[in-house]
Amino acid sequence: MDDVLWLDATAQAGLVAKGEVTARELVESAIARIEKVDGSINAVIHRRFERALDEVDAGLPAGPFAGVPFLIKDLYADSAGDPAHQGNRALRDAGWTAERDSWLIARLRAAGFAFVGRTNTPEFGLVPVTEPQAYGPCRNPWDQAHTCGGSSGGSAAAVAAGMVAVAHASDGGGSIRIPASMCGLVGLKPSRGRTTLGPEGDESGLSVQHVVARSVRDTAALLDVLQGPGPGDMVVAPPPARPYVSEVMARPPKLRVGVLESSPAGALDLECLAAVQSAARTLEELGHSVSGDHPRIDAEESLSFGTRWVVNARVRLNWLGRLLRREVTADDVEPLTWAMASVGESFSGADYAAAVAAGSALTRRLGQWWQDHDLLVTPTLGQLPPLIGELEPPADNPFATQERTGLLVPFTTHFNVSGQPAISLPLHVSASGLPVGVQIVAAYGREDLLIQVAAQLEEAVPWAARRPAL
Repeated sequence: MDDVLWLDATAQAGLVAKGEVTARELVESAIARIEKVDGSINAVIHRRFERALDEVDAGLPAGPFAGVPFLIKDLYADSAGDPAHQGNRALRDAGWTAERDSWLIARLRAAGFAFVGRTNTPEFGLVPVTEPQAYGPCRNPWDQAHTCGGSSGGSAAAVAAGMVAVAHASDGGGSIRIPASMCGLVGLKPSRGRTTLGPEGDESGLSVQHVVARSVRDTAALLDVLQGPGPGDMVVAPPPARPYVSEVMARPPKLRVGVLESSPAGALDLECLAAVQSAARTLEELGHSVSGDHPRIDAEESLSFGTRWVVNARVRLNWLGRLLRREVTADDVEPLTWAMASVGESFSGADYAAAVAAGSALTRRLGQWWQDHDLLVTPTLGQLPPLIGELEPPADNPFATQERTGLLVPFTTHFNVSGQPAISLPLHVSASGLPVGVQIVAAYGREDLLIQVAAQLEEAVPWAARRPAL
C-alpha cells in the first residue's frame, strides 16, 4: 500500500469510491507508515489511531474525501476529545483536550477525512521552525539534520514523508508557505476571510487556515471544501465564480508577471535566486509577459508586523492563563515566547493602532501595483532550511537569532498583512538535495488565478515523482 499512500488525496478518494481500496485498508496503511518512519522525524505528536479506525468502522461521512487519512496541525484547530497543546508544555502537562471541533475541522470531518493524529508545531506558532521544547524538534524528511520549517512543520514533514497525502496547516506570517518550501510541497495561503477561523481561532487579522499538499488539484479541491464564512465572521472574501478544482484544467490568458530577485533583509541565497529566475523563465516560455517590475518591499514595513506579532504573543499568554485558571509565569512557556509577550506588553493601545494603520497603508500601496500587474513571483525564502537548533536562541538572550530569522523569511509576512493569496510551489532542488520553493502572489480574492498558473507550472516542471530517501 505504500504506492497508494504516495498518491494524492484526490486519487486515494477515487480508489475508495470505486471499491478498489477500503477506507480501513487506507487508514491502516497510513498508521503503519507513521509508525515506520515518524520515529526519526517526530511529525505526529498526538496519535488517534484507534479512534480513527473506530470512526471508519462506524461509517465516515460520504464526502468527497471519504476514507482518506488526514492529520491536523496542533494549533488553532480543535478536534473534539483530542489534545490541543499548541506546542506548549503547560497545556501538555495539564492534559488539555478540546471539547468540540472548530468550524474548519468540522468541514474536514464532513468531507469524509479520517483523522489519524495531530502534528508538531512551535509554541503558539510564533517562529518559522518546529522545535518546541514540549515535544522536541520535527525534522525535514529530505535531510533530517535540517528543519522542516514552521509553524506547520509537522504537517509538511508528514506529507513529504508519505504518511498522508494532505494535512491541515495555518499561516499567520508564512507558516504554510515556509514549510511547504522546505519540504517540497504545494502551500497555498488563501485570501483573508476565505476560510473561517471560528469559533475561537486567531483573530489577529494575519492568520488564515488551509492545507499543505503534494498536488495543485488537492490544494484546489480542499479549498472548495474549506472556503466560505462561518457565522459572525467579520471579514469575508468574495465567493469564487466556480469551484476551485475546475481552475486546475483552465488555462489563464497572457498574464503580466513581475519578479522580485532581491531580499529586503539582506543577502539572498544563490539557490533561492536560481529558483525564482528559473520560474520566471518558465512563465515566459508559457507565454506570459514577465518583467523585473515589483512593488517596493521594505524591511522597515516588517516592524509594524512585528508589533502586531508580539502583542498577539501577549494575547496568547492571557488566553493560556484563562485555560489554566491561574496566572501564567515564565516557567509555563519558552524563553522566546515570554520575551515576545513581554515586549508586546510594553506597547500601548496607540502603538498597536499605529501598527494596524501602517498595515493598511501597505495593503493599499500593494493594491495599486496589482492594478497594472496580475502576479508577483518571489523566492519563498531567503535562505535554505537551517540546521536543527540553528535558530534556537540561548535562554539568557532570547532575541539572539532574530536577525538570522529575518534573513530566512523576508518574503512572506507582507502578504499576511495585505491579506492577499500567495502560493509556494516546489519548483527547485538545491545542489545539496533540499527543496526550494517559489512564491507567487495574486491580488486579493484571486486564488483562481494562482491555481491556474500553479497547474501550468506543475505540468511544465513536474514534481510528483520526487520522494525523500527515508
